[in-house]
Amino acid sequence: MGESRQSYLVAATSAVSLLRDPAVAAAWDKPSALTEFSVGGLAGHLAHQIVRVRDALAADNGAAQEPIGLLEHFSRSPWVQAGLDHESNVFVRRGGEAAAADGAAALVDRTQALLDVLITQLPAEPADRVVHLPWADWALTLDDFLLTRLVELVVHSDDLAASVGVETPALPESVIDPVVELLARLAVHRHGATAVIRTLSRAERAPATISAF
Repeated sequence: MGESRQSYLVAATSAVSLLRDPAVAAAWDKPSALTEFSVGGLAGHLAHQIVRVRDALAADNGAAQEPIGLLEHFSRSPWVQAGLDHESNVFVRRGGEAAAADGAAALVDRTQALLDVLITQLPAEPADRVVHLPWADWALTLDDFLLTRLVELVVHSDDLAASVGVETPALPESVIDPVVELLARLAVHRHGATAVIRTLSRAERAPATISAF
């Protein structure tokens, strides 16, 4: 199995373990660390990073499309630089809250069952598999798509842990390194190399932010 697929499954397994933490269920209806997300809604959004892989694999018309690159994917995605009230971000929040509506235990059970399927399915996918994104109008290689989900799993696991006062899950270098690399590439693409270099090496000349999103 390719490294990106194994890294995704490691991060997804960690995310499901975090969802199962009693602290998450205890704070389910409270505000999360993310503006306008409840803890349950954030948990639902985290779980959705597993649902989305299932949905992409189920779309069988990816092979008919030429995949685009990751930088173009993020440039085309409206949520990346949109405000909280943009329809894409409102849709994301509503989806998370809807997924959380029947409680923590139900969300964990659904997500674990789906992950069990992916643990078997992903290694069997062809190395050159292309997936059409049913919620967009383009395609990515499966491995690139899994990298986008890996970023979401890592970032939102930290968000959820911070929301409920538990330690952010420790993840291996095989998960963290590609996430850091992609976030750095996106930051350079958005802010320019000089801004990123100054932030990492010269605090006195650093810009206010080099956020990738």
